[in-house]
Amino acid sequence: STHQCPSGPSKRTRRVAAGWSGSIANTLPSSGRTMRGAGIVAARIATAGRTGRAAAGSPEASASITSRHTGAAPVVPLVPANPASISPPAVPLVLVVDDSITVRRVTQRLLQREGYRVSMAADGLQALERLAEELPSVILSDIEMPRMDGFDLLRNVRGNAQFKHLPTIMITSRIAEKHREHAFELGANHYLGKPYNEEELLSLIRRYAREEATI
Repeated sequence: STHQCPSGPSKRTRRVAAGWSGSIANTLPSSGRTMRGAGIVAARIATAGRTGRAAAGSPEASASITSRHTGAAPVVPLVPANPASISPPAVPLVLVVDDSITVRRVTQRLLQREGYRVSMAADGLQALERLAEELPSVILSDIEMPRMDGFDLLRNVRGNAQFKHLPTIMITSRIAEKHREHAFELGANHYLGKPYNEEELLSLIRRYAREEATI
C-alpha cells in the first residue's frame, strides 16, 4: 500500500558512506527503508511522487555501500561494462608484443623516454588481453612467439571490428620478402627488421599518435 505525506511528495537523501575502503555493491532491491548493521549502509533514491517509491526498473532505483570488512553482500566494482570502448587518454599508449623480455624492456625504455605509456605482452594471446583492457595508439609486434604468433595476432586484430583500425608495425628478424608480403596481406601497416632503427620507429609512432589525436 502507498503512504501519502500530508505536506506533499517526500524526498530521500542518498548518503554515501566514506571511509569504507571504496567497496561499492550492486543495486539492493529494498523497499526504500534505510538499513544499518553488520557494516552495511544502504540508501535508496525514491522518485518524487505521491507514493514515495522509486519507479520499477529505474536506474536510480537503489544503491548500496558495503564495507570490505563484511561478506554480507557481493562487491561489484564500478567499472565500465566495456573498458576497451573508452577513448584513449591524452598520453598515447603503445602496445609492445614480443616473447623476448629483453626486447620488451629495451623498447619500453625507449618509448617512455619519449613520453609514451607502454603496455607489454609476451605473445599474441596476451596481447589480445591487453587490447581488451585499453586500446593503444599503435601495436608493435614480433612474429615468432609461442601460443599465438604475430601473424595470427594481426589476423585477429584485423578481424575484430573494435581493433581493426589500430596501426600495427611488425618488428621481426624474419626479413625475407615472403614474410614481409604475408604481413602486408594480413593488414600490417609497416614491417621493420631487427635490430630496428630507433628514429624510424619513433617517427612512425609519432605519426600514428598525431593521426589518432585528430580523430
